[in-house]
Amino acid sequence: MTTAADTAVVAERLGSAHPAKDAAPADRIPRKRRRFRASTWLLSAIALVLALAWAFPVYWMINSSMLSAATLESRTPTFLPIGGTFNNFQNVLTPAFFSALGVSVSVTLLSVAVCLVFAFLAAIAISRFKFKGRVTFIVTILLIQMLPAEGLFIAQYKMMSSLGLLSNVLGLSILYVAAVVPFTIWMLRGFVAGVPAELEEAAMIDGLSRTQAFIRITFPLLAPGLVATGVFAFLQCWNEFTVALVIMENNRTLPLWLRGFVQQSQTEAINWGQVMAASAIVAIPVIIFFVIVQGRMTSGLVAGAVKG
Repeated sequence: MTTAADTAVVAERLGSAHPAKDAAPADRIPRKRRRFRASTWLLSAIALVLALAWAFPVYWMINSSMLSAATLESRTPTFLPIGGTFNNFQNVLTPAFFSALGVSVSVTLLSVAVCLVFAFLAAIAISRFKFKGRVTFIVTILLIQMLPAEGLFIAQYKMMSSLGLLSNVLGLSILYVAAVVPFTIWMLRGFVAGVPAELEEAAMIDGLSRTQAFIRITFPLLAPGLVATGVFAFLQCWNEFTVALVIMENNRTLPLWLRGFVQQSQTEAINWGQVMAASAIVAIPVIIFFVIVQGRMTSGLVAGAVKG
C-alpha cells in the first residue's frame, strides 16, 4: 500500500528528472513586461517633450498678448501673464480688423466651396472611369504643383487687372481655387480609390440606380476625405499672404492687416503686445474650425465601413 510519504518522494524525483518546460518562459515574462513598460514610458516622455516644444510658441504668443510693452521690452522674460491686461486685444479690434475679417471669411468660404466641388468631381472621374488622356491629366496635376507661385505674380496681376478684379473678393478667390484645386484633387483621389466600386455595384443589384448608389453608399464614406481636404484648402486660403499682397491693393485680408502692425515708421517702436494679440485673434477662427471638424478628420471611418 502506497503511503502519502511515498507519493511525495516519487513526485519529487519525477520533478527533478523532468523539469517544467514552462519555468523559463514564465521567468522571462516579467522581464518582457518591464521592458515594454520602460519603452512605453520612454516614448511617452519623448512625445510629451515634442508636444510641449510645439505648443510653447502658441503659449508664448498668448502670454505676450496680455503683457504691456514695457514688460515685453524687458531683458527678463515673463513666462506667466501675472497682472496682465486685455488692452492689447481692445486696441486691435478696430473697424479695419472687422473689414479684413469680412474679406478673409468671404474669400476663404467661397474658395473652399468651389475647390471641393471641382476637386470632388475630378477625383471621381480619375478613380472611377477610364478615358482618353487620363494619365496625362494626372501628370499635369503633379506638374502644376512644381510651378513656383512667385513666377505667376505678374501674369496673375495683369489678368485680374484686365478683368477688373483687382482688390476684389471674386478675383482673389479665383486665384486661390486655381492654386489649391490641383493638390486637393490628388488628395481626394486617394479617398475615392479607397472605397471599392463593388459597394456601388451591390447596391445597383439591389435596385438602386448608379446615382442613388453613389449618393447613399459611396458619398457618406467619403465624408472624412472631404473634411480633410477642406481643412487643407481652408488653411491655404486663410493664411495665404503673397498673392493677396499682389492682388488686393485696397481690400486687405487678415494676413495683410496683421502685417500693418509691423509697418511702423522708423521713429515709432513696434508694439509687440498688439502684434501678438492680433496674431492670436487671427488664429481663433482656425482653432474653432478644427474643433468643429476634428471628429471627422480621419480615414478610419472609410476603412471600417469597407471592412464591415
